Amino acid sequence: MPVPRVVIIGGGLAGSAAAMKLAELEFDVSVVSLTPLKRSHSACAQGGINSVNDLTRQLGDSEWKHFDDTVYGGDFLQHQPPVKAMADWAPRIIDLMDRLGVTFNRTPEGFRDQRRFGGTLYRRTAFAGATTGQQLLYALDEQVRRWECAGRVKKYESADFLGLALDDHGRACGCVVQDIQSMEIFTLPADAVIIASGGCGALFGRSTNSMACLGSAVSRVFQQGARYANGEFIQVHPTAIPGADKLRLISESARGEGGRVWVPRRPQDPRRPQDIPESERYYFLEDRYPKYGNLVPRDIATREIFRICIEDGLSVQADRMCVYLDVTHLPRDVLDRKLAGILEIYEKFQGADPRTAPMKIFPAVHYTMGGLWCDYERTNDGELVVGSPRNQQTNIPGLYAIGECDYQFHGANRLGANSLIACIFSGVTVAPGIAAYVDAQQRRPAETPASVFEQSRRAHQEQYDRLIARGGDGPNPYRLHQQLGAAMTRAATVIRRNAELDAAYQEVCALEEQSQRAAVADRSGWANQNAVFVRALADMFPLAKTILRGARLRDECRGAHYKPEFEMPAVDSNDPQQRKLQAERWCDVFEENNRRWLKTTVASWSSERQPEICYEPVDTSLIPPRPRLYGLAGADVIEQAWRTRQSRRELQPLVHVEP
Repeated sequence: MPVPRVVIIGGGLAGSAAAMKLAELEFDVSVVSLTPLKRSHSACAQGGINSVNDLTRQLGDSEWKHFDDTVYGGDFLQHQPPVKAMADWAPRIIDLMDRLGVTFNRTPEGFRDQRRFGGTLYRRTAFAGATTGQQLLYALDEQVRRWECAGRVKKYESADFLGLALDDHGRACGCVVQDIQSMEIFTLPADAVIIASGGCGALFGRSTNSMACLGSAVSRVFQQGARYANGEFIQVHPTAIPGADKLRLISESARGEGGRVWVPRRPQDPRRPQDIPESERYYFLEDRYPKYGNLVPRDIATREIFRICIEDGLSVQADRMCVYLDVTHLPRDVLDRKLAGILEIYEKFQGADPRTAPMKIFPAVHYTMGGLWCDYERTNDGELVVGSPRNQQTNIPGLYAIGECDYQFHGANRLGANSLIACIFSGVTVAPGIAAYVDAQQRRPAETPASVFEQSRRAHQEQYDRLIARGGDGPNPYRLHQQLGAAMTRAATVIRRNAELDAAYQEVCALEEQSQRAAVADRSGWANQNAVFVRALADMFPLAKTILRGARLRDECRGAHYKPEFEMPAVDSNDPQQRKLQAERWCDVFEENNRRWLKTTVASWSSERQPEICYEPVDTSLIPPRPRLYGLAGADVIEQAWRTRQSRRELQPLVHVEP
C-alpha cells in the first residue's frame, strides 16, 4: 500500500512540529516555504513560551489556571476544550523541547527559569534569553532535517503555494506550487494539506511581522471555499519601535523582568528621562491596574498608551507618539543574561543604550487572533478528543490549519507567550488526527487521477502567464500596498469607528480594482519577485475586506476590538449607593452584550468577491464568562455586584415541572 503523504504549507514552529510528528507516524511529508525553514517568522518571537511546572505549582499555579488566564485574556471568545487541552499539554511540550536541546535559561540550581508575562500573576513563561522563538525553531528544524535524511521529509524552500487541488468529492488532494527561483509551477499530490503559513501583518503595511507574513496561502484557500473566523481581532502590541521599513518589537519580556512604562507628568518634558525625579513620573499602568501593573494584557496596555498620548497629550515627544519603557533600574548582568537580544535591537536601530536610558516605544500591529475556521471534537465533559480527524480540520475535507493562521486558541486577545505553545501544540496534535482521517478514507485523495492535478497546474500557469503579460503600464503595486496598509492601520487597529470602517471598506474596494491592473515591470523567467509580490498583493484584499466587514458588524468592545461608541458604562459616582446602582447597570449591559456578541464571526468568500458573514456560538461550558477587569482601580464594586448576582442564581430553587 502506498505510503500516505501530507503537504505542509509553512515551515515555522507549527509546520515543523507537524512535519516531525507526521514523519514519526511514517508519513511522507513535503514542506513548502517561502523562506528557508530556519528563517520563518517564528524565529522572531522573543519573550518565551507558557506552561506551568513544578516550581509554579508550589506557588499555587496549575494547568487549570493557565487555561483560565487564557480564556479570560481572550474575553471568552474561544471554544474552551481545545484551549484546555493546550494548557494540559503545555508542560509535556516544554519538556520535549528541553530534551530536543532548546537552551532555556536556568536558575542557579539548574531548574528552568521562568518569568511573568501579561495577563497572569504567575511566573509561567520559560525562555531562552530574548530569542526563544529562534531557539525553539532551530531545535525543531534539526528534527525535520533528521527525517529529511531518513527520506521521510522533502523541503521545497523558496516556493509559493498557489492553491489547492480538489478531487471530485471536494476534498483537498494536494496543491499547486511555484518555485520562486526557476518560476516553475508544479503539483504535489497528498492525502491531506496543512496550512501553517502564519499571520497576515502585511495587510497593515508596516508591522512587527516579517516580510513573509503576506497572508497569501490563507487568502487563496479562503477564496477556494475555506471559512475564515474572527478576522476582526488584530493584536496591536503595546511596545515597539518605529522604522522607515518596518516596526520592531520590544518584547513583553522587558516588562516581565521588571521594566516599567511611564511618561513625564509635564507634557513633552525637555529634560533627559534620567534627570526626571520619581515624583514627576506617571506610571500610568501601575496607577490604573495596581494588581497587574505593567503586565496587563496587551489590548489593555495598548489602549492605555493611546489614551495617554492622544487623549491626555502626555506623549514623550510632540512630533512622535511614544512613552518610556524603562529597564535602567535593573542590574546590568540581569539585562545581559535575560534581555540581551531585544536590547541589541533597540541599540542598533535607535542608537541609544537601554541599559542607561529608557526606551521610547509605541504600539504596533503584531498578531492575528483570527484565522482559518477549524473544527474540533470534544467529549461530554468538555475534554478534547486527541487524535480525532476533526481537530484543526477546516470545512474543506483534508485541509487543516495550525499555528497563527488558525483561529482556535486566542479568542479576542492573545496572552503573551501563548503563541509559541499554541503553534507547537497544534502542530504535534494535528498529526494523529490526520492519520485517523487518512485511515477512514475509502479512496485515498492522493490516488486522484493525474488529470485533476494537471488541470489545476494548467489553470495556475495560465493565470501566471496573464500576470506576466500585463507589463509595466499599470498602477504601481508597491504604492497600492502602502495605501492599503495606511487604510487598514487608520480604521482597523486600536480604535475603531463605524464611519471610518465604512470609508476604509470603500477605499479598499477601489484599491482592489486597481490591483487587478497593477504593473508587472519585471517579465523575466528567473526569481521574478515583482510578479510574486503583485500576485500576493491581489490576495491581500479578500482578507482586508473580511477584517473590515467583521469589525463593522461587531458593535461591541471585546478584547482587541474596541469601539468607543459601545464602551461599557462608567462607574464614577462618589456616592456609595449610586456606585452600586452603576455597577448593577454595568453588569446588566455586560450580560446583554454577551447574549448578543459572545459568538464567533465566520466569513465565507462569495462569487461577488465580498465576504459573507455569519455567526456561531462559542463553547463556554467549562468556565462561564465574567467581567474582564484585571484589578482596575475602582472596579471592585463591579466584581462585588457580579459575585452577588451569581450567588443569587446559584441559590435559586429548581422549578419542578409536572410531566
